[in-house]
This record gives sequence, structure tokens and C-alpha cells, in this order.
Amino acid sequence: MARFSLIPKDGRFFDDFIALAQEIRKASRVLSEMLASDVPRWSAADELKALEQQCDQIAHDSLKRLNQTFVTPIDREDIHTMILYLDNVMDMMDAAGECVRLYRVNSARYGAREIAAILITCADQIHLAMQKLESRKGLAEHVVEINRLENEADQVHREAIGRLFSEETNAIEVLKWKEILDLLERATDECEDVANQLENVIVKYS
Repeated sequence: MARFSLIPKDGRFFDDFIALAQEIRKASRVLSEMLASDVPRWSAADELKALEQQCDQIAHDSLKRLNQTFVTPIDREDIHTMILYLDNVMDMMDAAGECVRLYRVNSARYGAREIAAILITCADQIHLAMQKLESRKGLAEHVVEINRLENEADQVHREAIGRLFSEETNAIEVLKWKEILDLLERATDECEDVANQLENVIVKYS
């Protein structure tokens, strides 16, 4: 027998997750395009900032509604955590792009484009997962793939840092690029946090 409740659940949180994932997909492509040319396109930092602000607004509105909602479709702690983790992915990509502009980087070192490309695939996987989260069917494959991609990004990051310290003789350039590479890698770490939260939802509600 179907359960009936006099107090309806607010299912719009799943739409919020999808909306956040859509902004993350856009940002991953902007970041990759920023680093694609021989001279990084500094103006892309403005596009990333606009997307980050849009993401912040979605997250803010969703958290505000969460505090005003009596019955939620999944535990409010899980909703809160998912919103924050998604927002963190965007924050790291925005920070990486801002550093590229702030430091007036005029060429892309090994690792930057490679991790940015991985972030596009991570963002696509997150978007697909958020579309399935309400039904919770087929989520596991995306969790596995995001974890695999994060491991791949770790390997690229380690090699990139190794090359940076062995090839670059300018200490200032070393400092600049280490921060940029670290931020890019941290963005993939945040994607893994999203995947871990998805796995938590799978276990809790299956």
C-alpha cells in the first residue's frame, strides 16, 4: 500500500542538485577553454566568477528552503552536505581560473590542460548522477567513474609537480604553478567528495 502523508515532501532539492551540476558542467568547459590556447585567456576568469556566483545563489536559496522545510525527500543532513560539496567543486575551479589571471600566466604547463579535461568528464558524470538521484537507479556506475577520474587526476598532478620542480628554474614561477595545479587537483578531490556522498545515499536509502 502506498504511503500517504498530510505534509507533502519538497522534492525541489533534486532540481537544485541538477541546477548546481549544470553550472559545474559549464564552468569545467570554460576552465578548459581558458587553458586551451597557447596563451591562457585571462578574461575567462570573469565567466567563471559569474558561474560561481550563480552557483552560490542556487546553493543559498536551496539551503534557505531546507531550513524552512519540515519534511524532506532524504535526510536534511544529506541534502545540506550534497549542496556544499557541489558548491565546493565550483569554488575550486573558480579559484584556479582566478589564479591564472592574477598571476598573469602566459603559457600552460603540463598538467593544467590534462586535469582540466578530467574535470570536464567528472562534471559530466556528476550531472548524470544528479539526474538519477531522485530514483537512485544507476548511481553506482557514476560513483565508480568519478573515483577513477580522481585517481587519474592525482597521477597527472604528481607528474606535473615533479616536472615543475625539475624543469622550472624561476622560483616565482614554481610558486605560481604549484598553486594553480594544486587548485585544479583539489577540484577533482571535491568531485570525489560528491561521489562519496552519492555512495552514502545509495547505502542509506537502498
